[in-house]
Amino acid sequence: MHAFITAVRIPLADMVAIARPDHWFKNVFMIPGLVIGVLFVPAVRPDIASAVLIGLISTCLIASANYTINEWLDAESDRHHPLKHMRSAAQGRLVASQIFAQYLTLSVVGLGLASLVSKDFFLISNVLLMMGVLYNVRPFRTKDRSYLDVISESVNNPLRLLLGWFIVVDGSFPPSSVLMAYWMGGAFLMAIKRYAEFRFIGDPQRASLYRRSFAGYDEKTLLLSGFFYAITASFFLAIFLIKHRIEFVLSFPLFAILFVWYLSIGMKNGSAAQRPERLFRETPFMAYVGFLVAAVAVMQLVDMPFLYPLLDVQQLGQDTGN
Repeated sequence: MHAFITAVRIPLADMVAIARPDHWFKNVFMIPGLVIGVLFVPAVRPDIASAVLIGLISTCLIASANYTINEWLDAESDRHHPLKHMRSAAQGRLVASQIFAQYLTLSVVGLGLASLVSKDFFLISNVLLMMGVLYNVRPFRTKDRSYLDVISESVNNPLRLLLGWFIVVDGSFPPSSVLMAYWMGGAFLMAIKRYAEFRFIGDPQRASLYRRSFAGYDEKTLLLSGFFYAITASFFLAIFLIKHRIEFVLSFPLFAILFVWYLSIGMKNGSAAQRPERLFRETPFMAYVGFLVAAVAVMQLVDMPFLYPLLDVQQLGQDTGN
């Protein structure tokens, strides 16, 4: 009897593990979309609390569906990773029927809940699910193509922002500048993750066996691409923040520190950037993120008239003699 119970427990634990509930924290990226939506609409829906809860659960389930096929389809390549070769799929402890059943269940339930939030939320949830197919499933499998792997995976960031937005807003999209900033910011995070993984493996040939896209990368190109994504994200972030409220100009140095600090984390041996679910162990960094959020909240609530001349183009022309 004990052997039978053990045999049942192990597959169940494995199936839960490949759904990666420890990665659900990434759905915190929905919150800015929710906040921006509240700022842009005159009145929030009366059932906002239940809509947020249902929307969050829905997104977690859809993300887990994507993680399920990700680990199953990465089983062969994960055997070349120093740590991931111990995953249940790489060890051959799972079977296709289990994977299909779990993926189908998570997808159907997740989309069913999404339909209860709003039509637009349901539409974006379908796109999020489809991105998991494009990223993982052949012949698409964008994760195998250098640069496209980062660009396609980081699309999930603006999708999460849209999910937060569509909990509050119907029929219109947020400013394109904030979507682009979110996309490029996510690309920066993903490029630094790739960089940390590449350094951790330490062997370009083995790295390309683990992740095909690594065949087109080296440490230099990964860092340079991350630098490009950071600059692009900052550009679009500046457009959005200044157009919305001039006080946010004071936040730019704080965001610059955030990018540089995350890069420094990515350059550590055994970096937490390889597994963002462990980023909470970087206590000073997380404290700084909290400080940044609080500072932006102050800039949103407190008027700073001494900054208003920066918006007075006519006065600026007079001061420069034009």
